[in-house]
Amino acid sequence: MKIIIAEGSAEVDYLIKMFRKNRHSIIVINKDRAFCEHLSAEYNIDVFVGDPSKKFVLGDADIFDADILIALSPSDADNLVICQLAKRVFRVKRAIAIVTNPKNVGIFKRLGINNALSASHLVAETIERLSIIENLVRSLSIEEERIVLTELKVAEDAAIVGNMLKDLNAPVHFNLSCIFRNPEVIIPDGNTVIQAADILVIVSTPDHQTAIVDHLQRKR
Repeated sequence: MKIIIAEGSAEVDYLIKMFRKNRHSIIVINKDRAFCEHLSAEYNIDVFVGDPSKKFVLGDADIFDADILIALSPSDADNLVICQLAKRVFRVKRAIAIVTNPKNVGIFKRLGINNALSASHLVAETIERLSIIENLVRSLSIEEERIVLTELKVAEDAAIVGNMLKDLNAPVHFNLSCIFRNPEVIIPDGNTVIQAADILVIVSTPDHQTAIVDHLQRKR
């Protein structure tokens, strides 16, 4: 398998040793240049210095169509961006994240991250037991019957352009999980201002999807 390890520190050494036993192809992406130099000297693997939450860095590392990406940043928000970029832009089959705040585990799963874990050693065990991963994916599919992800490109003449997220006054509740604003990926908060050509990734129930899209597409 082609496995991408994004960020992390001491646990990266552990994961590399585990995966090399089974001759997986490993790519590491990390902002810490000194740590990357250590990994490059210690292991015969591809190591890239850079921020894996940036699309161009993932592209330079050639993560296209990888089997698995593991996000190990201490920031849950960064891990969410890394995983969503990997799956949506680079067609990575499975995204796994280490989650610092246990309360975020459910959020990650609802937003399409295949697995959110709270301990690094579980990552290796989960990947090596593909049957477990397949069960997790099936469980997620059942869960997704109750939620839908919608991508919506904001038109130049849309009424929401220039408005803060907290001021959208949508008729029903929804979650705006991220905004693709070329070349950046934004995790929004209430003060985020919507711009023309933004691609909104919206989480809602199937029953509310039409009402939300109609509201966000209203013209000025």
